[in-house]
Amino acid sequence: MPASALMPPAISVIVPLYNEARNVQPLARKIFEAFREEKKTIELILVDDRSTDETWQEILAARRTDSRIRALRHRTQSGQSAALWTGFQASRGEVIATLDGDLQNDPADLPQMLAQLAACDMVCGVRIGRKDTVVRRLSSVIARWVRKIVLGVNFRDSGCNLRIFRRSVLKLLPAFDGLHRFVPILAHGAGAIVKEMPVTHHPRVAGLSKYGILNRLGRGISGLALVRRCLKGQIPATSSISPTWEEYRE
Repeated sequence: MPASALMPPAISVIVPLYNEARNVQPLARKIFEAFREEKKTIELILVDDRSTDETWQEILAARRTDSRIRALRHRTQSGQSAALWTGFQASRGEVIATLDGDLQNDPADLPQMLAQLAACDMVCGVRIGRKDTVVRRLSSVIARWVRKIVLGVNFRDSGCNLRIFRRSVLKLLPAFDGLHRFVPILAHGAGAIVKEMPVTHHPRVAGLSKYGILNRLGRGISGLALVRRCLKGQIPATSSISPTWEEYRE
């Protein structure tokens, strides 16, 4: 076995997935195509949040075509934040990228985000011309207004999960249900340099959205008190979510 195969990858790309069977393999191909010119090594961590469709089977099929893919699965459904946290725990890269599994985020934006990371600790996507329903766009506008009032921050699109950041940022993040909505806010509040970058946003072409206005706004607002305490330094960055998971290694 060559020595390079024993070395940890430089970049870990993490994708949480729940009932996204039709998107798994196209997304994996797009991610690897986006990094085709990248000289640094990459691993793609696909985390199945105990889907009820064929997502896990599609992940395994994708893994058979590319050894850079790692297949992780929760033992019980635990939510998007937990799936991200599982990916963080399993990751080995000094640079970490995240994106959604619905093909609405465009992996083609990642190389430019990686280039901009040279001058900061985290680069967050800002979805331009969002191809979402009116309900999703309205809930995002309301959530941004509430975050500005309650937290005193005004990130344009903290809910965009297309992000890339240095591994050192992980130690700044507490683990809680809803974390994925507040990652740039928490990192910035802990002293990280966070930059926003316009990114492409596509309409969903396969699968169904898992979120309506009640669970998007309700869960987002419910996390505000915890985030506010984090920003004031009143709670440590310790885990309140601890999903159990397994990795397919055959």
